[in-house]
Amino acid sequence: MADPPPSVDDAEAGLDTAVNPDPEVDLGKTTDTSTVTSEGSELERTIGLPGGLTIGIGTMIGAGIFVFPGLAAGNAGPAASASFAIGAVVALLVALPTSELATAMPKSGGGYYFISRGLGALFGAIVGLSLWLGLVFATAFYLVGFGEYAVAVLVEIGLPRPPTFGPVSTVAILGIVFGVALTALSVFGTENTTKLQNAIVSLLLGILVVFLGAGILDALGIFGAESTPETYAPFGVAPILSTAALVFTSYLGFAQIATVAGEMKDPSRNLPLAMVGSVVVVGALYVITILVATSAFSSNELGSFGETAIVEVARSYLGFGGAVAILIAGLLATVSSANASILSASRALYAVSRDRLVPQSVSKVNLKYGTPHISLALVGGPTVFLVSTGQTELLAEVASFLHLIMYGLICITLIALRQRSPDWYDPSFRVPGYPVVPILGAGASFAMIAFMQPTSRIIGLFVMVAAAGWYFFYARDVTLKGGPQNE
Repeated sequence: MADPPPSVDDAEAGLDTAVNPDPEVDLGKTTDTSTVTSEGSELERTIGLPGGLTIGIGTMIGAGIFVFPGLAAGNAGPAASASFAIGAVVALLVALPTSELATAMPKSGGGYYFISRGLGALFGAIVGLSLWLGLVFATAFYLVGFGEYAVAVLVEIGLPRPPTFGPVSTVAILGIVFGVALTALSVFGTENTTKLQNAIVSLLLGILVVFLGAGILDALGIFGAESTPETYAPFGVAPILSTAALVFTSYLGFAQIATVAGEMKDPSRNLPLAMVGSVVVVGALYVITILVATSAFSSNELGSFGETAIVEVARSYLGFGGAVAILIAGLLATVSSANASILSASRALYAVSRDRLVPQSVSKVNLKYGTPHISLALVGGPTVFLVSTGQTELLAEVASFLHLIMYGLICITLIALRQRSPDWYDPSFRVPGYPVVPILGAGASFAMIAFMQPTSRIIGLFVMVAAAGWYFFYARDVTLKGGPQNE
């Protein structure tokens, strides 16, 4: 989950440890107890390993369980579990390089900040703008999933399905309404406290443990009906890889931990453990969920259930109560993921604006609420438009495409900074197995793109080309302190 919005007192200085108002950005100094900037302000390290794990798990535990099982199983059969495992391996290969960069540069902006300081303003502009739009696509995907669950709840409790207005579906309308509501709440200073996030994640995990426990016992034949007999990979190997590219959206949350690197206790230990641990926990849940789902129904049946397939799986194991519990969990998970993505997207755009790669007015902070209201509007507006399309798989794949590009470049950035070894680069954690891990991380990230739908790749490439065009039109003279131009 993204950092909480700052207080009003922080408004004129910007958000948290965000980039300074001018393009000459000081990288600051970090210790195991605090992060100290050149201005002397200190960011206390208060987040321990459990808090870091909660941020990562809370952001990721959504689409992979509550939206993708039907779509994934319909594409790859039971072997969709291997697709999720592949996604987890790629995420792990990127999590370690991201951990090193985050301990060296504990700043807002995440991957944009790392890449802009390692590879220069051009790559920074491409990644920063692509990250903003990639999170917009991801948010729209989560909100479509929320709409599906909201409609399913209404139907489950016996109410009539809401009417459709014109060409926009009921699902899209509900997603749009909540997209506007979440954006408005963010503008008005919504605070996502660690206690609230812990409560939500605990509730979700509690529901999932009961559901998956019952499913595992049934699949093993300890009680319940026989498992549905089916070949593990009924559609071959290619769909496993294409499905891995599709479901990678489920792993986008681990990088959010990097945005609070400046607030983590003992970052050289806790930051990599939180990133790697959250991916391992969520990846295991995803794999088990697919195996349980494909034990209850055939791949074709799961595919026909669509985005709410897991509800029917829960019903088959636990009856009406199980279906209601999963519906509630799905609503919580999709709202949580959408809210975190809205905040993260606005933070990415905010950081790009503070570096003057887009107009500085975009990073203007509302003095009453202490939030970047213009950045939030530039997230909420496009999100609402994309939700209206209702294209779940396309939205997910475009989000994955843009993030995979960023993850590949993060790994390349690590290699570039290790080779140049600038004076300011002093991470408290270093990637084990260097340079093999970042090379594999970059290669795997770029390779997954090849298995995406052509439409997703075309849209993603268009976004990147447009971002590069914007840089040459507007920001080619910008110099970032700490980047390769200043070494």
